[in-house]
Amino acid sequence: MRIVIIGGTGHIGTFLVPRLALAGHEVICVSRQERAPYLDHAAWKSVKMLSIDREGAEKKGIFGSQIRQLSPDAVIDLICFTLESAMELVEALQGHIQHFLHCGTIWVHGHSEVVPTDENQFRKPICDYGQKKAAIENYLLTLSRKTGFQATILHPGHIVGPGWMPVNPQGNENPEIFRRLAVGEEVCIPNLGMETLHHVHGDDVAASFCQALTNWNNAVGESFHIVSPQALTLRGYAIAMAKRFGKEPNLSYLPWEEWKKTVSEEDAEATWDHIAHSPNCSIEKAKRLLNYNPRYTSLQAIEESVKYLL
Repeated sequence: MRIVIIGGTGHIGTFLVPRLALAGHEVICVSRQERAPYLDHAAWKSVKMLSIDREGAEKKGIFGSQIRQLSPDAVIDLICFTLESAMELVEALQGHIQHFLHCGTIWVHGHSEVVPTDENQFRKPICDYGQKKAAIENYLLTLSRKTGFQATILHPGHIVGPGWMPVNPQGNENPEIFRRLAVGEEVCIPNLGMETLHHVHGDDVAASFCQALTNWNNAVGESFHIVSPQALTLRGYAIAMAKRFGKEPNLSYLPWEEWKKTVSEEDAEATWDHIAHSPNCSIEKAKRLLNYNPRYTSLQAIEESVKYLL
């Protein structure tokens, strides 16, 4: 199969491109070519690298036609963030490809209500990113039902892996928290630390795209959660990481209004975004229809990221 991957040198593409190449597919990686993949792999030698400035091409209205001219059987879009961007690409590809796969986000769900959240939960996104991704999902699934356009949406959680700063036990991306846990210093957690995070390793996300391609008859017209088997509470996350560093957890807790004054505005904003969502998503649908079986637990995926950063 001839597969075009848009944004193929990022955190997902680092694992996805070699997987597809090793499976015998002809892979074309489209990106701005501003960075190399996070991990080297011999399979990249068989991949055709193509430099396209998506934003610039979209302004000219030619990005979709540029992708169509590559004559792909399948297109995997890892970096689409607006409905307009999705429509420009899809309208050019309709009737010309066998399968279109879009990378979404569990942020389409907004606040967690009934957990674990499944894909049938009504979309009530609470942030701009989630709202835009939900609009793309609705467009693709509606188009699939009405016209038969073979689209699949995969919704990853908090992606981690080599080169990626994990969302930490405070719910932000400040690496200082891991240092404190590693040396046994106090780490203050907002509220009671019972809010949740749901991580996923980049390679498990890559595997899910491969499984969607393989099980296209089950994948078309559907969306799937792609996360680790279980979410983590902030409290449980901090305790587990401290123990993995060989330290006793030294945790304290403050109500949100007090806690946010102890960190930077940037960290407070990130933490609020994560604890307001408190994702806890089911992967039963992906397991049943795609045979998705993540290799990494949340903690295993996080540990690999932290070791790489250290």
